[in-house]
Amino acid sequence: MSQNPPNLRPDLAPRARIEEDARPGQPKVGMVSLGCPKALVDSERILTRLRAEGYAISPDYAGADAVIVNTCGFLDSAKAESLEAIGEALRENGKVIVTGCLGAEPDYITGVHPKVLAVTGPQQYEQVLDAVHSAAPPSPDPFVDLLPATGVKLTPRHFSYLKISEGCNHHCKFCIIPDMRGKLVSRPAHAVLREAEKLIDAGVRELLVISQDTSAYGVDRKHAASPWKDGEARAHITDLAREMGKLAQPSGAWVRLHYVYPYPHVRDLIPLMAEGLVLPYLDIPFQHAHPDTLKRMARPAASARTLDEIAAWRAACPDITLRSTFIVGYPGETEAEFQYLLDWMDEAQLDRVGCFQYENVAGARSNDLPDHVPDEVKQDRWDRFMEKAQAISEAKLAAKVGSHQQVIVDTVDADGATCRTRADAPEIDGNLFIDEGFEELSPGDMVTVEVDEASEYDLWGRIV
Repeated sequence: MSQNPPNLRPDLAPRARIEEDARPGQPKVGMVSLGCPKALVDSERILTRLRAEGYAISPDYAGADAVIVNTCGFLDSAKAESLEAIGEALRENGKVIVTGCLGAEPDYITGVHPKVLAVTGPQQYEQVLDAVHSAAPPSPDPFVDLLPATGVKLTPRHFSYLKISEGCNHHCKFCIIPDMRGKLVSRPAHAVLREAEKLIDAGVRELLVISQDTSAYGVDRKHAASPWKDGEARAHITDLAREMGKLAQPSGAWVRLHYVYPYPHVRDLIPLMAEGLVLPYLDIPFQHAHPDTLKRMARPAASARTLDEIAAWRAACPDITLRSTFIVGYPGETEAEFQYLLDWMDEAQLDRVGCFQYENVAGARSNDLPDHVPDEVKQDRWDRFMEKAQAISEAKLAAKVGSHQQVIVDTVDADGATCRTRADAPEIDGNLFIDEGFEELSPGDMVTVEVDEASEYDLWGRIV
């Protein structure tokens, strides 16, 4: 049973879990999945295709006939981590295929690691399969190699990420993801809902809806409707959330929305949360609050109206949880702009907050902005921001002592059960710990607890 503080970085997915045995003579492929939950879904899709062709998934380098490294290019530090992972795979195995966001820069990778077998960009599944075929030809046995209905999942069985679109139409100056993953491409509504239904039928208790810009889902399709059940479903986030909620209700499964930009139509999601169709939880990347900083970022700059929206959301759904991420030390950020952000935080009282210190990323337009902030100032502002965010979190969690909370069990060990409330997404938010009467619990169970203790990020409770 582990305790927080949590990592607070929404760009990181949970560690991939691989639990399966290979039959004699079956070719095996290893997978290292770095970066965000969207990349983890890409890894799952690749492994599902390989599994259908008769490959086993190896949990370690030594037993693999080839290793796929799904890379991240979000920050220069993430690029360095990806290069390090590629190097480790080459040392431990030797047959390495690189894919993912950093794969959009093949010369950058081969310049450091010329011995990789192939480099492919994000979502280039066919090229990855071709490279695996060359390294280790498939050897399927249709009588033995059975593929689960949900495909290969790299998360625990009780929750699953559900990606509804690729790419992004924003042009934020600090971000190169649209250059790597392209413009917004939404999946048809019926395809998303069919996948959600399969996951719930297979026993998944929590669907985590992800994309680069969840609020913009379906814009590229002009919100076209597609047949669903006895009617139609539009490719629109409100329709999609409502229909997923209907699918989840009979089993009591949770639907959690991530990466929701605060467009005006987001207010239409709040009644669905008040009704219990989707969790009262919004993950919104505000990034900053000062209008001038947001303008330099090429972000919407209506921070005052954002406070009004937050107040309206809370009025319509009082138990809503708001999570966000922010960047401090952005080029040109003055002490006054930073203080404005701290004051805005006092007003907004967000429940869950993560923060990055600004980094240059090769290819980002923000690199060319004047007045870059010194590293020591960035660190000081990060420390002060997190001190503020932690104090808000501590006060909000202290207010939950004595309340009853529905929780989902993530892990159980000799010390107790690690759970999450409806206000906590896996890996990026806090936990609720049960250290008495937990012996009969299993991952995926949902129970009601009375909260009897709180810290800055976590809760403790007992089953009622």
